[in-house]
Formats: sequence, C-alpha cells, structure tokens
Amino acid sequence: MSDDWRSETVEKLRTLILAADPDMVEEAKWRKASNPDGVPTFSCAGLVCTVETYKDKVKLTFAKGASLDDSAGLFNASLDAGTRRAIDIHEGDALDEDAFVGLVQNAVAANRS
Repeated sequence: MSDDWRSETVEKLRTLILAADPDMVEEAKWRKASNPDGVPTFSCAGLVCTVETYKDKVKLTFAKGASLDDSAGLFNASLDAGTRRAIDIHEGDALDEDAFVGLVQNAVAANRS
C-alpha cells in the first residue's frame, strides 16, 4: 500500500480496533500476487472485521454487522447484505472514534454470546 491518506487511515483504524478489546488479534489473510500483504483481519472470539484499501476508499467489513446496533449510523455500505455490513471511508471523511470503538466492542460481545 502506498504511503498516503489510506495508509494513515488504516493505521488509525488498527489502533482503535486493537484498543477496543485486549484479546483482539490481528492477522493478514488472503495473500495473493495482486495483494502480497494480504487483508488485515481482526478477531476476538471469532471474526470481527476486515480492513481493505481501494483506490478511493478504505472499507471496514464487519462479519456480523447486520445483527449489531449501529445507533450512530456508521454503516454506509453493504446495507442490503444478509449478515455483514461495511463502513466506507473516503479521503477527508471524519469518523466518530468513540462510536466506532463501541461498534467494535458490540461485535466482540456478539461473538462471545
């Protein structure tokens, strides 16, 4: 990944996700020739979310997002999916960090139930 707003965004998200629960584990999965670094995945009692970069956005996909309370309205992509939900972050977008950490914590709680 190039050193631009996307890499800065991923690093900020990584920090928030890892801080959400002390048992959170980050792994790189799905390595391939076109993406040798793989996809960062975050798990705690099961898959919580993945973080992918695209030309125009950073996408966080929550494995069980459809079942999570998103009262802050962070989910803005994959809204019709049966199980997952996503947050697309574009350059210049502001993220409610407290609401985001709460969403990650809700995802962990759903995995543990």
